[in-house]
Amino acid sequence: MFPDVLLQSVGKHDLNLFLPEIRRYFLPAEAEQLGVTVIPLNVTLEDGSILRDGIDMTPTEYYAHLTSCRKLPTTSQPSPELFEKFYLEAAAAGDEVLGIFLSHELSGTWQCAKLAADLANVDNVLFVDSATVCLGESLLVRLAVQLRDAGKTLVQIATDLEHAKEHLHLVAAIDDLKYLRKGGRLPAAVAVAGGMLGIKPLITIKEGKVAMAGKARGLPGAYVALFKKIEELGGINPSFAALAGYTLSTREVAPIQTYLRDNLQQEDLLVRQIGCVIGTHAGPGAFGLAFFDKDLVLDL
Repeated sequence: MFPDVLLQSVGKHDLNLFLPEIRRYFLPAEAEQLGVTVIPLNVTLEDGSILRDGIDMTPTEYYAHLTSCRKLPTTSQPSPELFEKFYLEAAAAGDEVLGIFLSHELSGTWQCAKLAADLANVDNVLFVDSATVCLGESLLVRLAVQLRDAGKTLVQIATDLEHAKEHLHLVAAIDDLKYLRKGGRLPAAVAVAGGMLGIKPLITIKEGKVAMAGKARGLPGAYVALFKKIEELGGINPSFAALAGYTLSTREVAPIQTYLRDNLQQEDLLVRQIGCVIGTHAGPGAFGLAFFDKDLVLDL
């Protein structure tokens, strides 16, 4: 299961983002500065031990383990009790909660969090299904912070995010589709067709599900195909942040940084390492970019 994005506690002055899985996309000091509280998703290794994403093992250590394990680790959402505790603490503090989650098509966290809200019997919670994963979710969280700081209400923020996610795109190059296939996130027939020798598949998130976005021969071809796909999807909106993600090395996203700087005159690309939960399904060697397209217009 993919990790879910964030659960945010939005007070009149604070926006505490409660992020299952998205821990890797907000550095600790950055999360604190933005008012983001992160609750990790879990990875269960083949020996039965459970890791909290971003806490118990670094992604770099995890990817080294992933390449050598015989059985693909499994991933799971936080317990309903963690959500319930968060809601009740926010209610006691007089805060409202905005939950921004990974696509419900890919994770059960959305349903788990809504169940917890019913159990807690609170009325201070709103939910936004991001219809995407990791990097894309992170951009929605960052946008939510901007909207909060602009003085918008909880309902206004949720409404704007629902609009913005229609213009949010995630494109990733995958080194080996076997991880998506073994994790049940991509049909076996699609994985076989997209994973021929020497072919680098591109994936995207369409209607909340993983979908093939193209194929390229070799790593250089993968970058060219990724850049073409960005333009096909409407181009990068310079008014909003874009976020690149890598698994093994920042070298994986260096060509993306160069492309944005030389062709789009964008110098401020955010770069983060993809966390263990998403990495379980994307696999080592995956990299990608999330961005809002040029048609997005918001009153900030």
